[in-house]
Amino acid sequence: MKKLILLLVLAFAGLGAYAQKGFPFDNEIRDFKQQDSLKFPPKNGILFIGSSSIRKWTDLEQRFAGKTIIRRGVGGCTIEQLVDYYTPYIMYPYQPRKIFIYAGENDIAAGKSGEFTARQFYQLWAMIKQNLPNAEIYYMSIKPSPSRAKYFAEVSRANTLIKNFIKGKRKSHYVDVASVILNPTTQQPDTSLFESDMLHLNSKGYDKWQAVLMPLVK
Repeated sequence: MKKLILLLVLAFAGLGAYAQKGFPFDNEIRDFKQQDSLKFPPKNGILFIGSSSIRKWTDLEQRFAGKTIIRRGVGGCTIEQLVDYYTPYIMYPYQPRKIFIYAGENDIAAGKSGEFTARQFYQLWAMIKQNLPNAEIYYMSIKPSPSRAKYFAEVSRANTLIKNFIKGKRKSHYVDVASVILNPTTQQPDTSLFESDMLHLNSKGYDKWQAVLMPLVK
């Protein structure tokens, strides 16, 4: 308990220092820390972290009722930003037993290559292993969003590199949440599973993800 309190104090102190300079989505991080100050999530929970595909999954906790779910999706964040900014605030203090990560799509949409995106994941993986050695890591593959079709080659490249990197590593898993949202006939993204922006999943899209994740969220 003392360790948890110390981590929370350090996180608040660090956040204050960063906030003077400003960093991407710092207002959302402030909101999370405010929530934590009122009711800190129990240790050994199941953390979902990443970009808006996690942030907008607003019924995630209800879909996995009975599990200690901690949802910490941050704006349109990138893996690079998880590495550079967010892990001390919305990952390490919770001491989760499982970490589900959805990030990388925004790195590629910002012009980064699949190789760059994969390397950022390697760095994030190493940071988790150093700071939370007992945590089980689940990387959720980057989805092919119809509005970002021009990036599909880089998305595929990043997914392949990350999958190969994870293979054989202890307590590390690649979770394919991309192929389940493809139309089985065309092998293209099923647009009926997306919101009108053709970027974010709708409820039917999250149904597909839930089916994949159900055996893992336990």
